[in-house]
Amino acid sequence: MAKINTKILPFKAQAFKQGKFIEVTESDVVGKWAVFFFYPADFTFVCPTELGDVADHYEELKALDVEVYSVSTDTHFTHKAWHDSSETIGKIEYTMIGDPTGTLTRNFDVMREAEGLADRATFIVDPDGVVQAMEITCEGIGRDASDLLRKIKAARYIRAHPGEVCPAKWKEGEETLAPSLDLVGKI
Repeated sequence: MAKINTKILPFKAQAFKQGKFIEVTESDVVGKWAVFFFYPADFTFVCPTELGDVADHYEELKALDVEVYSVSTDTHFTHKAWHDSSETIGKIEYTMIGDPTGTLTRNFDVMREAEGLADRATFIVDPDGVVQAMEITCEGIGRDASDLLRKIKAARYIRAHPGEVCPAKWKEGEETLAPSLDLVGKI
């Protein structure tokens, strides 16, 4: 189940993005930061609040060279219908991947097999296609895009500064730590 430090597996999926149907593969992800934002289903309750929150932060994510891929086991056609019928979902400009076969959802080990639905899960993937962070919550707990943004900034920082780590609640520009024998027991 733990996907940290593993490379994403090959996939090919149909998606809806900015009024068009497109194909997305793992090669589209390599070379920039990516967020895979899995959710159970379109036309539900917590999901649109989360996807709308990510949409509100999308410009800031793009400025960090991060691409967002929301994923559910609905089809790309269903994503378009939801986009066209919901004010909240209508503001989404990022890629909405349809995964009706569950391939991508299974690749990330977040398929609820008995229901054919994805868990509520987020994966931050680095430019090499390697998972650097993940979060999985139960059905009723929505995620916070501002915390996702903080985690992305921390992941980008430690990639650019080997030997340093970001402590709890770290925000961009704050002090980091350099683990060493001298630091043991002093925090």
